[in-house]
Amino acid sequence: MRWLLHDLARQPGVELQVIVMGPHDSPAFGHTGAEVSVGNVSHIECLLDSDTDVGMAKTIGVATLGFADSLGRLRPDILLIIADRYEMLAPAAAALALRIPIAHVEGGETTFGAIDDAVRNALTKMSHLHFACTGRAAKRIAGMGEEPWRITFSGSLSLDSLRRERLISKSLLQKELGVSLGDGTVLCVYHPVTLLPQTTQEADQLFAALKDLRRPIIFIYPNADAGSRELVRRAEEFAAQRGSRVLVNLDHRTYLSLLKNVGVLVGNSSSGIIESTSLEVPAVNIGIRQQGREHAANVIDVPAERKAIRKAIDRALSTEFRRGIRKLASHYGDGKAARIITKTLLNAPLGKKLLFKRAVE
Repeated sequence: MRWLLHDLARQPGVELQVIVMGPHDSPAFGHTGAEVSVGNVSHIECLLDSDTDVGMAKTIGVATLGFADSLGRLRPDILLIIADRYEMLAPAAAALALRIPIAHVEGGETTFGAIDDAVRNALTKMSHLHFACTGRAAKRIAGMGEEPWRITFSGSLSLDSLRRERLISKSLLQKELGVSLGDGTVLCVYHPVTLLPQTTQEADQLFAALKDLRRPIIFIYPNADAGSRELVRRAEEFAAQRGSRVLVNLDHRTYLSLLKNVGVLVGNSSSGIIESTSLEVPAVNIGIRQQGREHAANVIDVPAERKAIRKAIDRALSTEFRRGIRKLASHYGDGKAARIITKTLLNAPLGKKLLFKRAVE
């Protein structure tokens, strides 16, 4: 969201209010909300100290109460929300009751293995403006009965940093993070699979595949979903035995710089689908979490099976594979999403025309 907030804050006709919530206010997840310095910033503390699905459900409830107060006080002309995290149901529900139009980024995509898919579709139907990251996603939103004038293909905001920032050099990055980087380095970003009764079920095969891999491995903390603490514990135990690193959180520029300088990204993160292509980095996408999401040929989909994961890692690290993924076209735009979204928001009709929706048959 950085560059979108940057562009909105510089528009003379915009009064930008930023509400920080959830893991952003959690010290356990890096307290990244403290880094937000654009616009008028307020905070809603709602993340329960829990590692269960009940904790996730209660977090939605606590967040909804907080947003009812905040949005009731601010009464913005438009509420801008992004993506498919379960916490996003809270601001959307509060805005709906308060008759505040919603603009939603990243609707229309599919991820069959997580509750994110249902959350994303629910947010689409609750929203009044839609910014799709791919052309297919825009068509899918239209297929849900949304009026064409409300839908804009913007591309992914995640790619704006690649166009508008200078990434950190490999040598400086190694010094700052205390890691060794190279074509054989494995970066692992693995999140709980929230549609499975046991959200860490597929992780057994991941750690089994990594166990005998004689290469440098770097872990980054998972999302704040049920099962995340278990994954952190296992990553830290693995790292202690192997001398690997576990990083809590990175700002987006540092993360992209790290991703650019590794041999392969392994896990089930959306960054393996979106950013990796533009950085020409192989990605091994494990299991069902991102199943159904569009991606380029640098991404290798594998089931959560040890042998399949290991085989895919070896293939991804091969010189032949890396040579074949250069200059791939991204499904997710060209890094101009913030400017497209800003322009569309500035020209959007306010009031009744935006709020009253008509279903397209």
